[in-house]
Amino acid sequence: MGTWVSQDAMWEMPAEKRIFGAVLLFSWTVCLWETYLAQRQRRIYKTTTHVPLELGQIMDSETFEKSRLYQLDKSTFSFWSGLYSEIEGTLILLFGGIPYLWRLSGRVCGYAGFGPEYEITQSLVFLLLATLFSALTGLPWSLYNTFVIEEKHGFNQQTLGFFMKDAIKKFIVTQCILLPVSSLLLYIIKIGGDYFFIYAWLFTLVVSLVLVTIYADYIAPLFDKFTPLPEGKLKQEIEVMAKSIDFPLTKVYVVEGSKRSSHSNAYFYGFFKNKRIVLFDTLLEEYSVLNKDIQESGVESHNDGEGDSEEIKAKVKNKKQGCKNEEVLAVLGHELGHWKLGHTVKNIIISQMNSFLCFFLFAVLIGRKELFVAFGFSDSQPTLIGLLIIFQFIFSPYNEVLSFCLTVLSRRFEFQADAFAKKLGKAKDLYSALIKLNKDNLGFPVSDWLFSMWHYSHPPLLERLQALKNTKQD
Repeated sequence: MGTWVSQDAMWEMPAEKRIFGAVLLFSWTVCLWETYLAQRQRRIYKTTTHVPLELGQIMDSETFEKSRLYQLDKSTFSFWSGLYSEIEGTLILLFGGIPYLWRLSGRVCGYAGFGPEYEITQSLVFLLLATLFSALTGLPWSLYNTFVIEEKHGFNQQTLGFFMKDAIKKFIVTQCILLPVSSLLLYIIKIGGDYFFIYAWLFTLVVSLVLVTIYADYIAPLFDKFTPLPEGKLKQEIEVMAKSIDFPLTKVYVVEGSKRSSHSNAYFYGFFKNKRIVLFDTLLEEYSVLNKDIQESGVESHNDGEGDSEEIKAKVKNKKQGCKNEEVLAVLGHELGHWKLGHTVKNIIISQMNSFLCFFLFAVLIGRKELFVAFGFSDSQPTLIGLLIIFQFIFSPYNEVLSFCLTVLSRRFEFQADAFAKKLGKAKDLYSALIKLNKDNLGFPVSDWLFSMWHYSHPPLLERLQALKNTKQD
């Protein structure tokens, strides 16, 4: 009987209190679910201390142990940083941090001569202060991750000065994009009338396409050095492969990613007939700075004795980072498979359908005063705050489901891209490239099935290798 009374009492609570309670309950439910999944995976890291039989031919015990310890440290860091983030967010909501920051923004605008009627100006000050707060509270975690975890496991290549300069530059560039875009979006919502959600969606679509187009040419070079891939066999073979599948390649760049990390990557960008490929220097065996250091170390060791030169050469070769040209081509064959199979276009379509749906639902919900009251806004209903409440909090259950579905779809796309590279005759080289990249990035090849299903946008290494194995001699 008491249970029914408490339930009745709950539903008799004001709508704003039910909304606020539901937001907090869901947030902590997700946190507990993520913690449960992480603990399942941590158990794998702790108990799998020897190379499994099926991995014996592709991974040595030293690399296996290094990757196990690296992923264990990353898991521990992820738990504590996630817990901190959850507690911080809860305290901000419980103690009215959002309305306080909005009032503070209003006072700052008042000092500058802008009254309450200048809502967009106040919104921009709010965004600036909120992102500054987020950057400052996240800085210690970022420093620890970079200079303790990544440094400990040999990935960090940054000095403290470089890191801080980079962080300041990122903050400034973010504000230069965020503030003008936000002001225009808020203005469109204000003047758009009953169909503002259509105009807002079209605006965000244009902005996203522009940013994708200019990112690698104008934004990324502010942080990393991009140089054209020199003329030679690799560039020639990349151009031949691109032409064979009608990929409209215009330029191939090498980015100096080794300045900040020894992790490797490759991607393409651009629209229509203007596609570019970007290769991290850490992906290319002949470009990797790490290999030069290893080679020099090997030469120094070699000077100590004449009889062990072959053994030294073997060790140097085994420790080399990156992929040979044939393997780089196989990796690019996989990436170009995403383009040829329409994965990029499909992702854009899904993203924009989701964006349109969210703006439509925002238009339906923005007039509900109880949403604002639930978060401490009883006297005003600022548009920016409405966007924050609805997109970040009210849509959070939907966002979790969507994220899981996109993860499942992404794994399907990865298998398809591997199969495309296989059709290009790159199965054998992609097989060896995946092993090398896993080694270079210290990926742990054993995973809990539930953790993997929920989190991995790429299939586990063994699953990808198994799909390639039957035809790797092609």
